[in-house]
Amino acid sequence: MLESINPSGTFAWKKLRAHFAQMEFVQMQDLFAKDKDRANKMNIQWNDFLLDYSKNKVTEETMTLLLELANELKLKEAIQAMYKGHIINATEKRAVLHTALRDCSNSSTVEVDGETVMPDILDTRERIKKFTNRVLNGEYVSYSGKKFTDVINIGIGGSDLGPKMVVHALANYRNELGMHYISNVDDDYLQSVLKKLNPETTLVLIVSKTFTTQETIENAKKVKQWLQVNLGNVDLSNHYVGVSTAIEEAMNFGLKRENIYPMWDFVGGRFSLWSAVGISIALAVGFDNFEELLEGAYAMDSHFKETDFKDNLPVVLALLSVWYNNFYGYETEAVVPYSQLLGKLPAHLQQMIMESNGKNKDRSGNPVNYQTGTLIWGEVGVSAQHAFFQLFHQGTKVIPIDFIGFVNPHFKESTNHDILMSNFFGQSEALLNGKVGEEYESDGGSFLSNFREFCGNKPSNTILIQKLTPKSLGELIALYEHKTFVQGVIWNIFSFDQFGVEYGKILAKNIQNEIKTKIICEHDSSTEFLLRYFVKNRMVE
Repeated sequence: MLESINPSGTFAWKKLRAHFAQMEFVQMQDLFAKDKDRANKMNIQWNDFLLDYSKNKVTEETMTLLLELANELKLKEAIQAMYKGHIINATEKRAVLHTALRDCSNSSTVEVDGETVMPDILDTRERIKKFTNRVLNGEYVSYSGKKFTDVINIGIGGSDLGPKMVVHALANYRNELGMHYISNVDDDYLQSVLKKLNPETTLVLIVSKTFTTQETIENAKKVKQWLQVNLGNVDLSNHYVGVSTAIEEAMNFGLKRENIYPMWDFVGGRFSLWSAVGISIALAVGFDNFEELLEGAYAMDSHFKETDFKDNLPVVLALLSVWYNNFYGYETEAVVPYSQLLGKLPAHLQQMIMESNGKNKDRSGNPVNYQTGTLIWGEVGVSAQHAFFQLFHQGTKVIPIDFIGFVNPHFKESTNHDILMSNFFGQSEALLNGKVGEEYESDGGSFLSNFREFCGNKPSNTILIQKLTPKSLGELIALYEHKTFVQGVIWNIFSFDQFGVEYGKILAKNIQNEIKTKIICEHDSSTEFLLRYFVKNRMVE
């Protein structure tokens, strides 16, 4: 278990408080004017990544104090504890070893409860390789002997968001296999997917640790019924693949034992795309590209574990986030990737970060007396510029932004990439420097000039990557995973449980019966009013 230390009581935190009093009204424009070499000092270059964090409300003293905070809160020891398989998810008595899923060293001896975990992980990885190759080569076929043309992945949360995001991001590496993701218990959407598919050549992945997750199992039942109605009384076991710990439940559903892949308690759902949960990724882009994804994440793992904190990408990003969240009081962070293919990254990061660090109790079980998790949101540029960037530039809220861009496009003949990236650079420059209204005098006088003024001094990070590949995507995802971990260590919270999502599910199960029977029980007046209105006005055939 990690040591419980209230960050607000540390020497470094108190020094940061005093330092903030000096920094609160400092303008970044002035920092750049005083130090022409600022950008050269405040960047980290690693592999194909460049992080420029010079456009932040920090000085070298700020960064020194933030690093002191990390050391005082024993971040190095926490990192070592995670990699060694210690029980750092203390509320659930579990290790946290998503890093082991992408270990490519062939020499790891990580143990959990005295047992080495790598043999099982490597065996599962080999099973995924063989299975996906057989499907793609037409050796593993449908009941009728035909090659599968489409795959439906049924899961929710981490069993959906991560794999879906990766498959979308790696569209330029996709094969001909159609990939479809079902998570929400929304019949309208499910039926819109099914009507486009041929049941005879559709493979179904059911991803549920307990094989009792209501949303997943209800959707799986509907898809099973669709197969049976359309295909008749035939052996459909080849059409089902499961990722679960509940072997008997999965087999009772109709899965063959050899088609069930394991989940492990030491991997949280939002960190599980590297495991058998990622079978849909391997099917969509081929196992070789899936393996490159793992290798990229492993490279970032090594960087995080071995690099001095001042040059450590996840650590620096996390400390900047803490600085804004806990001292400036900026509650949200935006992630804006300048690649349409990363359109689903913000949603994945929302779950990764907000489900991890949205906690109000510290590791001793006491209410925290400081802010913890930040609100994460975003959209792809340039589209976002025509949506919410107005608020960034002239709104009353300050929202730190991560700009993510790529030096090179996938296709060499791309002519729009320079236009895309000119916006990438131009927006962060505008947010930094702002614009004085007087320069627009000729367009309408002083009245109009006033409304065209931009104050600037809006912070951002620039993450520039050579190219979007399976490897660099793995590095990018792992970067944010480790940033999330560092934030949790600093805030003295448990980042790897998610009890907050469970109570609403319990209430939902009770309400389902009330809707079915039309007998509304006692609730608060609002919920009771809404349920009665719903039951009265619903149209059931």
